[in-house]
Amino acid sequence: MRNAVSAIAAALLLSACAGGAAAPGGRVPTPPPPVYGTIGLERVMGQNASALTQLLGTPQLDLTEGQGRKVQFGSDICVLDAYLYPPAAGGVPVVRHVDARQRTGAPIDRASCVAALTRAKGGR
Repeated sequence: MRNAVSAIAAALLLSACAGGAAAPGGRVPTPPPPVYGTIGLERVMGQNASALTQLLGTPQLDLTEGQGRKVQFGSDICVLDAYLYPPAAGGVPVVRHVDARQRTGAPIDRASCVAALTRAKGGR
């Protein structure tokens, strides 16, 4: 019986050590943000709003906040949000980031969405 109690106590002590390591001050470290590649996005990354309109057609949404600008394009397949910011030295804002989703809100590959949108606009 004594061996069973000792084994249970040892198991409880070990299980308490199995938790994740906390940062100093008892905080759990925040995971790094996901890194997204730009393969397949060459046609939109670094482009200005005029070039996007020429490639994808008239945006469904065009918002400006401060120096940033968001333009949204959509088709029956997906919705693409392009975020434009001016270069550090100033000048015309260009696409620095894009998000994509299916019409239902489900995730979709960003490059696939760009391809679908270019086909929907006549394959330009």
